[in-house]
Amino acid sequence: MKVLVTGGAGYIGSTTCTALIEAGHTPIILDSLVTGRREFTKDRIFYEGDISDESLLRRIFADHPDICCAIHFAALIVVPESVERPYHYYHENVYKSLELFRILNTLGCNRIIFSSSASLYDNVPGFMVTEDAPLKPSSPYARTKYMMEMVLQDMSNAYGMQGIALRYFNPIGADPKMRTGLANPAPTHVLGKLVSTALGLEPEFQITGVDWPTRDGSGIRDYLHVWDLARAHVCAVENFENVFAHTEGNYAVINLGSGNGVTVKELVNAFFEVYGKPIAVTEAPPRPGDVAGAYANADKAAQLIGWKAELSIQQGIRDALKWADEERVKVLGY
Repeated sequence: MKVLVTGGAGYIGSTTCTALIEAGHTPIILDSLVTGRREFTKDRIFYEGDISDESLLRRIFADHPDICCAIHFAALIVVPESVERPYHYYHENVYKSLELFRILNTLGCNRIIFSSSASLYDNVPGFMVTEDAPLKPSSPYARTKYMMEMVLQDMSNAYGMQGIALRYFNPIGADPKMRTGLANPAPTHVLGKLVSTALGLEPEFQITGVDWPTRDGSGIRDYLHVWDLARAHVCAVENFENVFAHTEGNYAVINLGSGNGVTVKELVNAFFEVYGKPIAVTEAPPRPGDVAGAYANADKAAQLIGWKAELSIQQGIRDALKWADEERVKVLGY
């Protein structure tokens, strides 16, 4: 099957394209390369441009009329930046996605898999969330994802589309075969900052927030290997019909996570174990938009798309370190 992948030159999108290819499918990549990397599109069908460019999308579908569905990754994702630049985030993530969905519908591409986020969830006792848990998006970034879920649900119900929102937690690691990995040279997520500190690119790692109501005061997360996450998107493509055979209406939400809650301090200890030596760690107040966190109940993913996480946090850390080391060799030559 041919699958349109917006944001297919980014971290998760490019890894998903690799997983699609390994499963016998053909990704058709659309990416503006604002944050994506051109080298991640090598030897793949690639169109450079904006997701709201109707003429470009019409050309893509004229070239590939057999596209069966779209996976929509393209978005800005940095929480503190979204607090500082909310208009930019709403324009890029909401307005352009709205246009994308409209254009896809006019072109007859009515199966959409949307890259959503677990940042939509409110704090719940025990921190484990099902798809029915209460929502409380706490940053402009999270609210853009929430808005687009509502848009996709309403458009699916009104225009005969079918939408799946995959709410996933904290991706870590890289393609285990080192074909793709973290595209951002200045990562903002926790493992990326740990790796940067280990490589001497940052003086210390800050645990932002140590007074949350968790077992050790640090935030709790569900760290999911990016290859597991990529496989989940393939499973959603291949089991699209099964999802709606067991879903009322034209819209479904599915959590993607390991099912294990890990605190930031526990992740730091796992990093020390894999890396083999300590790094400088300090504690700091929460960043704008930070929350205590949550982890997934992923039973629905197992039932509807036949997926569950398989790779460990330790594997994710090893792959992240290896990817970062190889990237340093490319840049510095040693």
